[in-house]
Amino acid sequence: MSLTSLFRTPPPHVAIDIGPRHIVAVAIAGGPGAPPQLMAVAVEPLPEGAVVPSLTTTNLARPADVSAALARVWDRLGQRPRRIALVVPDAVGKVSLVRFQQTPAKAADLDELIKFQLKKTAPFGVEDSQISYVAGATTGEGQEFVVVQARRDIVSEYELACASSGAVAGAVELATFGVSHCVRASVGSIPGDWLLIHATADSTSLAIFRGDALVFFRHRGADGDGHLVEMAHQTAMYYQDRLGGRGFSRVIVGGTPASALHAEGWRQIQTRLGVAAEVVDPDRALTSFGQSSWSPGTLETAVPALGVALSLRTER
Repeated sequence: MSLTSLFRTPPPHVAIDIGPRHIVAVAIAGGPGAPPQLMAVAVEPLPEGAVVPSLTTTNLARPADVSAALARVWDRLGQRPRRIALVVPDAVGKVSLVRFQQTPAKAADLDELIKFQLKKTAPFGVEDSQISYVAGATTGEGQEFVVVQARRDIVSEYELACASSGAVAGAVELATFGVSHCVRASVGSIPGDWLLIHATADSTSLAIFRGDALVFFRHRGADGDGHLVEMAHQTAMYYQDRLGGRGFSRVIVGGTPASALHAEGWRQIQTRLGVAAEVVDPDRALTSFGQSSWSPGTLETAVPALGVALSLRTER
């Protein structure tokens, strides 16, 4: 260890979220053994049609507009980081739950087995994919793995946009998983089964967790309040019939506050799920880690990027 490192403040870790309506950057700082602190948040709107999230087609339809917005984000943030964590829309990745009765001992064998399973349902070639996975729930039927598959060229669109502004993406995460990280930072591990609803103006994702393990994930583009009510009903049915669910201990909403949803639709959702919903609170997450100073309108917008920044910081 260099002696100078004892007196050097570690650089903030920056996460940037590129979505269809805006780009959000969050900078976190904090040395080893010290709680991370929120240093800055920047939100820059994007012109309509600049980013069109999709699993199979071009996402950055107007890359020059994205590059210009990124430059403004760095100006607002007050820094131009060299390494960042990148948050992309859920539509970019296909989330699968793959289960094996016996898990190969060698990582290379497990890689090949997961790729073999993906070939059965993948909407594009595995050889053209960027694939990541983590161990999920362990059941009497074997070990599950949460697998995210995305087209390599589509992920590269986002990475290249960042690189053009001088920032290299060291990690890439889907937005809803960023929200789940923020939930854990806010309330810690949640016992039992709980439901995360990540609702935005453009899409909705529902994720069921059994403790810390993801056991269900569904994403759908937004087409009015009705689709969210329908998704909640279908998810509740699947949870009861296929997952042996006995009720959610908590229902947590990220992205769009409950007050922004149609009142009657939201009442139907909570009645169907049998538990009152709560909105993820970034301030509570940061109370655990440091100080926060949110400006109006940025709270729910910054949740995915904040969650990713906090999760990477705590993993160090």
